Amino acid sequence: MTSFLRALLACGAWMAFCAAAHAVQVTDERGVVVDLPQPPQRIVTLLPSLTEGVCEMGACAQLVGVDRYSNSPAPVRALPQVGGGLDPNVEAIVALRPDVVLLAKSSRVTQRLEALGLKVLVLEPKNHADVQRVLAKLDEVLGTQEAPRVWRVIDASVSAAAQSVPPSARTMRVYFEVNNGPYAAGESSFIGETMTRLGVRNIVPASLGPFPKINPEYVVRANPDVIMVGERSATGLEQRPGWAGIRAVREGRVCRFTAAESDVLVRPGPRMGEAARLMAKCLADKAS
Repeated sequence: MTSFLRALLACGAWMAFCAAAHAVQVTDERGVVVDLPQPPQRIVTLLPSLTEGVCEMGACAQLVGVDRYSNSPAPVRALPQVGGGLDPNVEAIVALRPDVVLLAKSSRVTQRLEALGLKVLVLEPKNHADVQRVLAKLDEVLGTQEAPRVWRVIDASVSAAAQSVPPSARTMRVYFEVNNGPYAAGESSFIGETMTRLGVRNIVPASLGPFPKINPEYVVRANPDVIMVGERSATGLEQRPGWAGIRAVREGRVCRFTAAESDVLVRPGPRMGEAARLMAKCLADKAS
């Protein structure tokens, strides 16, 4: 064997080793093992929190498409939108030629995308532990090592927000309305866990699930001290049967968050520390 041939074979072996070293294998929320030959260079995300997570890991440039609700950070607003997260435009996704599609378990297009030959990774954070785990999964997918840092920042920011809540607010009973189903944030949700860390009591127990649909009469009976709700859901709140008598409504302790603030509050991802600050500010304002 000539030295040239030996060198060529060695080079081929090295290239094969490098390819194997850069291969990615990730187990998603379904327990499905997803194999990627290398960290993806073309990514479509169908959940705002996943979009924000990818960008926080420093991989915004790899995004080629997002769902219509992904609007942070600012650069993603210029990306092609492929519809809603639950039922997006499959043809539009395929046209973007993604190496992987990141979406929620609730999405209705997972099997269809896989049948078309696309790699699909299901990731859906619902509580703090989920967020930490999903960040670690994104690290695996992207070939980054940012998850520990990102989680430390989130955790420290939530702790700092908790320190800013005045003692007089720590006995408050709070109702957090996610949207006007009405759907509430229960104790077991990431929002509910943040509320617990802020030192207040959620009127919606963990036994009802992370985001249960609530009978409005339930809230009347619970009679919360503070209501947190987005402007989009708050229209006509005082006119709901019996709600005028709720302590929070009667005493003006209703925090109405702007659309931009609501986006921060309802997304389980890198901006959870900012969400905690918004909630802490509400509690401080209503405690005075």
